Parts: sequence; structure tokens; C-alpha cells
Amino acid sequence: MYRQLDVDRTIETLKQLVNRISERFPESGLAGVASDLHTAAGETRERVIWISRPHYPTRIFVGLFLILMGAIIVYSAVMIVNDIDDEGLKGSNLVALLDGVSNELLVVGAAFIFLFGIEARIKRTRALRILHELRAIAHVIDMHQLTKDATRVIGASSLTTESSPKRTMTAFQLTRYLDYCSELLSIVGKLAALYAQSLPDSVVVAAVNDIETLTTGLSRKIWQKIVQLDAWTDDQKDVSDILSSSVAKKDV
Repeated sequence: MYRQLDVDRTIETLKQLVNRISERFPESGLAGVASDLHTAAGETRERVIWISRPHYPTRIFVGLFLILMGAIIVYSAVMIVNDIDDEGLKGSNLVALLDGVSNELLVVGAAFIFLFGIEARIKRTRALRILHELRAIAHVIDMHQLTKDATRVIGASSLTTESSPKRTMTAFQLTRYLDYCSELLSIVGKLAALYAQSLPDSVVVAAVNDIETLTTGLSRKIWQKIVQLDAWTDDQKDVSDILSSSVAKKDV
């Protein structure tokens, strides 16, 4: 039960995160990105189901084509046998027979390899197109946290220019905002993993690993900012406790 990712539970987790972001930052662009990701996750359910199921139209086409090839092979074999019966099995006929059989076997073998891989290639192409969308969403999430500078909140950089972005968040709000970005990136990686789970193709798995590496790297940058904010918040609490202790001693 807990050995595979569940599509519905992943989407449910994302829905809760969308609600949390919308409630705390209702007018933010991050809320819009989260909503779009939730829409994409809903589409993921249908796509993952489609990928995991057999593609019967393709299989029917391959089956009919193989039947046609088999009929052609049987017809060719009958024609060769008739020629041998009419002319006898001479050296030249034997060479021609072996040459014709070997050529047909090569063609049939190549056709089998190609036909049996059609379904996997169709699913792979569709999965890679969707994974490209998830990769783009990850970069969009990273753009929303790009200007959220922790040093501005803690006062390490107070100089601004005319082009500097407006920063009105408190340390707590900025921490929550950055944490939401990190959670969204994590869910992007889980949505990508659903495709590798449904289609264990080497190309798809490699693309999923690239997305997980990307989201992990972006999340690591975010957590560096969160650590800065947490350290500054702890220092502020220590200072506040010291001041409160000093005031209490004076009152005594």
C-alpha cells in the first residue's frame, strides 16, 4: 500500500497546499502558480491512467500488420516450394532460396522490433511532453521566490534603488512564503515521479531524475534563505528575553 505514489493522495496534498497559500497570500502570484499546478495535477491523473493502460488501437494495428506479414511470408514460401518442385533443387536454386529466406528473415525481424516498440514510443513521447511542462512550472516557482531577499528583512541590506522590488512581508510571512515555494517544488518532483512509476522507460526515468535534481537544487537555495530568517528570528528572541529579564530585575 505504501510502496507506490498514489495519484489521488498526491493531488489531495497539493489541494491542501493551494488552500494554505490562497488563505495566507490570496493576491499573490504564487497562489496563481499553485492553482495552475493543481490543474496540471488533475490532468496528470488522466494521463498516468492512459499511460499505464494498454493502448489497444496500436496493438490492433500491430496485430493486423503482423498477420499481413505472416500471410506474405507463407505466400512467398509456397511460391519458392513450387519453383523448386518445377525446376528441382539445384545449386543455383539453393543459393537463391537461402538468399531469399535470409533477406526475409532480416526484414521480418527488423519489423517485429519496430512494431513491438511503437506503443512504448507513443507513451514515451507523451510523457516527455508532460514532463517538460512540469520542468517549466518548477522554473516559474523559482522565479516567484527570486526577489524574496531574506537580508532585507533582517536589515543586512537597507539600501534600495528605484528598480528595487517592494518588500512588505514580515520575517514570519517571508518564511511561510519560501516554505510554500519549497513544498510546491517537492510536489512537482512527485508528479514527475508518477510518470516513471507508470512507465519505467529508461528515457522517461532519466527525464524524471533530471526534474527531481532540478527541484532539489532550487529548494536548497530557498532553504538557505529560510535558515537565515530562522537564525535572525532566534537572535531577536534572545535579545527580547534579555531585555525583558533586565526590566524585570529593575522593577524588583
